[in-house]
Amino acid sequence: MHQSFYLFALKFRGGQKNDAKAQFAEHMFLQHDFPKAETSFQEISEYIEELAHPEMTAIVFDEIWGLYEDHIR
Repeated sequence: MHQSFYLFALKFRGGQKNDAKAQFAEHMFLQHDFPKAETSFQEISEYIEELAHPEMTAIVFDEIWGLYEDHIR
């Protein structure tokens, strides 16, 4: 079983305030309803579009997702 996107993205927490990936990860961590066990692009993408904090943009999600895909291959 692959590591969830949530667990992968948490590694970006604690970065610089001007680092979009760090800010995304911090807001993701603070959203208690984030789908923590999910590995599906579609499910997480829908969450980002519909329920996520405004700082959790689709552009940054796509960037982190690309890194996630490389990681799980």
